[in-house]
Amino acid sequence: MADLAIRQSALEGRVPAGHIGEPGRTGVHFDVVREVVLWQVAAWPDTLGAVGAAVAAPLGAARAPGPGQSVTGDTGALLRVEPLTWWVLGVEPAALASDQGARVDLSHARTQVRVSGEAAATLLMRHLPLNLNDAAFPVGAVASSAIHHVGVTVWRSERGYELFAPRGFAASVWALLLETAAQFGATAQFVD
Repeated sequence: MADLAIRQSALEGRVPAGHIGEPGRTGVHFDVVREVVLWQVAAWPDTLGAVGAAVAAPLGAARAPGPGQSVTGDTGALLRVEPLTWWVLGVEPAALASDQGARVDLSHARTQVRVSGEAAATLLMRHLPLNLNDAAFPVGAVASSAIHHVGVTVWRSERGYELFAPRGFAASVWALLLETAAQFGATAQFVD
């Protein structure tokens, strides 16, 4: 039986060493997060405020974010991915009573890739039907979208564009991103 305590990225063995594509230029950098800690927390309509406060407090965040927004605290981040749902990144949230809401561990179900660099937005806008320019998608923005018919979540963090792809489709999304990134010049690495 598999040891579920050990997380292994779906992209293990697929991250190329060295420079990708256009020589002498590095317009894109990929950081593949090796050990994703990601929880989904859902509230019921009448418990939204209480559950939001409960998931924000342990992160050191002053409040829970509104739809399509995020907040970053001392120990992690809180992303509002749906009207009644948050993703908690970096830390396990406290358990909830069933009359308050529900939580589920998505750590093994998603692959996280951070895309940064001067051509990051251009690269991603070739695949996402989103306007990722600064005014339209500022730091803190969150959106559900798709790359090549694969549902993804995009979060603009302080460090770049964070993509969360379903584990089973991560390799195909990754291959598409690498192929497109070659024209801008790129590097890739695993990060913890």
